[in-house]
Parts: sequence; structure tokens; C-alpha cells
Amino acid sequence: MKKKNTSEDQALFSTLTEGIKPLKQDKRHFRAPSKDKKQIEEKEQQLHADSYFSDTYQPHLPDEGAMRWSRDDVDSFEVKRLRRGDYQPDLLLDLHGMRQSEAKLELAALIQACIKQQCHCCCVMHGHGTGILKQNIPMWLAQHPHVLAFHKAPKEWGGDAALLVLIDIGDVPYRR
Repeated sequence: MKKKNTSEDQALFSTLTEGIKPLKQDKRHFRAPSKDKKQIEEKEQQLHADSYFSDTYQPHLPDEGAMRWSRDDVDSFEVKRLRRGDYQPDLLLDLHGMRQSEAKLELAALIQACIKQQCHCCCVMHGHGTGILKQNIPMWLAQHPHVLAFHKAPKEWGGDAALLVLIDIGDVPYRR
């Protein structure tokens, strides 16, 4: 059975709701949550690592002597300057204890950071260990289009356990 609203019920209701303000309508539409800067940078690093570095590509690297490589359009004198230690690395990357997938991401991030910060030379410390990173890092570096050359680092920058890398940062001339 339905009861009809009586004037007593309405009076009671109005006394109970006296002084209450109505809620404002929330007109916010639901959309994808905005991504923070860190998530965007991580995705960009993953994209660079996946697009530049292949585990199956085998560049022509020296079998004996110090680990070295340069692009065809780079003067051999630049490799000699790397060997002598004429370049001082602006950024250092320590890959000790990292897995291959982590090292690949960090290497891509290092190259992007060098370009962003206008750093012409960087140092990648892979360590001795089991030799997995020592083998793969030169192969990955040789695949990247912004890497001009690399050479085994001099003693003060890590010797056999590190590589000095020259990065193509664009048209800005390098200042020593």
C-alpha cells in the first residue's frame, strides 16, 4: 500500500533538510589518466632499445687487439684519439651486475642522454665477469646510428672492462 504525502510529512522533511546545500554536479568526463614524465621516458628508452639493438646482428669487430670500431664515414684518427685518451667522457655508465635486457635499456638511455645534454664522449663500464656484456655491448653500440666510434678505454677510465664511445650529437661542434 502506498501512503499519500501529507502536509505533516512534508513539514517534517523540510525541517530535516533545512540548511542543506545541494551538491554541485561533477561534469568531469572519464578519459585515460595522464602519464607522468618518468613513464614516458621509460617507454621511449624501451622503444629505442628494441629498435636499435638486435642480438642476432654481427658487425665486423676485431678478433685480436683492443676492442675498437668506427663507422665508415669516421676518420681513423678519431679512433686513435680515443685510444690515446684525448677525449674525456662526460657521462659514465656502470653496467656491473645488470642483466642483458637491463643493460640494453641503460645503453639506449645513455645515448639519448648524451644527445640531449650535448655530450660528445661517454664511458660504458661493462666489467669482466662472465663476458656476456663484454661481448654484447660492442655489437649493440655498432648498430646504433648515433655512435660514431668506440675503443677500449684507457686505464684511468676502466681499461679492458670499459669502452669509450663517441656520439654523433648533431651539428654542434665538440669543444674540448
